[in-house]
Amino acid sequence: MTIKPLADRVVVKAVEVEETTKTGIVLPGTAKEKPQIAEVVAVGPGGMIDGKEVIMTVKVGDHVITSKYSGTEVKCDGVEYSIVRQNDILAIVE
Repeated sequence: MTIKPLADRVVVKAVEVEETTKTGIVLPGTAKEKPQIAEVVAVGPGGMIDGKEVIMTVKVGDHVITSKYSGTEVKCDGVEYSIVRQNDILAIVE
């Protein structure tokens, strides 16, 4: 099954973060925050949204930083994804 976003939505998959700090402290699962860096998996077509033309500036494969509490989490084929609006993406990581 695939997820095809509509309008200005983007499907992202969280990038795995280190489980230890730089000093070697292992973080338990409850101490970790939701990762904000994600990889773009699918991009909607854009178009007219609320009377304004939206041009999609991210593409599949980009690594992006999303707003901390943005998006809707979904699970597809055992993999967790988030669906966010393009304006919830703060930056592209290069």
